[in-house]
Amino acid sequence: MNSKNRSAWRVIDIVTASVLGVACGLIFWVWNILGYAGFTALDTLTPGLGGLVAGVWLLGGVLGGLVIRKPGAAIFVEVVAAIVSALLGNQWGITTIYSGLAQGLGAELIFLLFAYRRFGLPTAVLAGIGSAVGAFVLELFMSGNLAKTLQFNLIYLVCLVISGAILAGILGWVLVRALARAGVLDRFAAGRQQRV
Repeated sequence: MNSKNRSAWRVIDIVTASVLGVACGLIFWVWNILGYAGFTALDTLTPGLGGLVAGVWLLGGVLGGLVIRKPGAAIFVEVVAAIVSALLGNQWGITTIYSGLAQGLGAELIFLLFAYRRFGLPTAVLAGIGSAVGAFVLELFMSGNLAKTLQFNLIYLVCLVISGAILAGILGWVLVRALARAGVLDRFAAGRQQRV
């Protein structure tokens, strides 16, 4: 299969990416309440520490890239998830979509870096970190974090990276392996690799 055919989206890719996006959007919607409470509590202890719980909001891009394995999948799934979260109602409204775009782009760049050929745990962890960096850069400007102290931003960045690596990267990788073992991903390379 040449690289053009490998990167072309099939109907099943679009449907699956959409389903993943909606499922992640529902997870985000629940996490908007539970995770944000944890975020606020941690930030009260030490400003910036709330980033430790943000990784769940970064999960869509990692899952999209690991399952679909085609250019644009990480952005697609993360943006669909952000749209679902915004439509269901959250404290950030329409700006959630900008977050989805920045976070999805961060993950997408990692999959691009590996030419959409490596999908193991290290790639998943890096994609989670990439998504965290995307979120951090956007929030510098949209959330006014640029006006906050250097100490806050360093703590927040480190916490986002840790959370992205664990809650998006490792958790995303574990979820994909579980779905593959259950046979849900048999039509995808992620599912076929589990059987080998």
